Amino acid sequence: MYRFLLTRQWLLLALLALVLIPTMIELGFWQLHRHEHKVAQNSLISRNLKADPVPVASLTSPGHTVPRSDYWRTVTATGTYDTAHQVVVRRRTATDDRIGVHVLTPFDLKGGGTVLVNRGWVPAASSQRAFPDIPPAPRGEVTVTGRLKADETTGSSGIKDISGLPDRQVMLINSAQEATRLSRPVFGGYIEQTAPEPPGDSPELIETPDDGSIGPHMAYAVQWWLFAAGVPVGYVVLARREKRDRVTAAAEAAGQRSATEPEQAEPATA
Repeated sequence: MYRFLLTRQWLLLALLALVLIPTMIELGFWQLHRHEHKVAQNSLISRNLKADPVPVASLTSPGHTVPRSDYWRTVTATGTYDTAHQVVVRRRTATDDRIGVHVLTPFDLKGGGTVLVNRGWVPAASSQRAFPDIPPAPRGEVTVTGRLKADETTGSSGIKDISGLPDRQVMLINSAQEATRLSRPVFGGYIEQTAPEPPGDSPELIETPDDGSIGPHMAYAVQWWLFAAGVPVGYVVLARREKRDRVTAAAEAAGQRSATEPEQAEPATA
């Protein structure tokens, strides 16, 4: 009855189904893991943003790698800006997706040491090789508050650092690279400034990360698993339909043959 399932066409269809089912299941788990990662990240952001501010030196030091558990912790730093050695970080977007740069200024701590401060976003210069206009940093001793962030790398940022950049322009915020450029130790990670607010809102401070949006990853996971469940169901439905069509076609063919066969003549009687 179902011998047609052994034909080349149906064997290929069965093989395709066997490939699709585990692939869709794996895609569902991939989306589930993304959902779990987003939930964990939002929980970390919310918890660390609510934590009381601490001195930056209590969480990092020269050569230190900021652990994920300390991302977005509110820290304070008291000292003076070293504007003579500030650089801009290329290809950064404002809150409204305008392309510009971030202003990265070394900050010499009152108790000793240097930490990098991302002062915010400013528009890029008209020429990619020109240095943009940057509002001056406060002079003298000042206390900066901000979020502690980890050093950027080519893998984490999705941006490849390239050689041959114009003077005082970089692609990544990386304390090790800046320590080499400055020829002095630099605290690991950097401060994403939140206070004090600059006059005229320039540079534009970086907005607080969203700790509430999870995204549709769980819905996508369920969809992939439903698709995986639907593959065998669809295969069975197609097979039953094929069987019904074949039975109907065979019955019609038999009826046509009966209609075309000549009627047998009755034997003559004496």
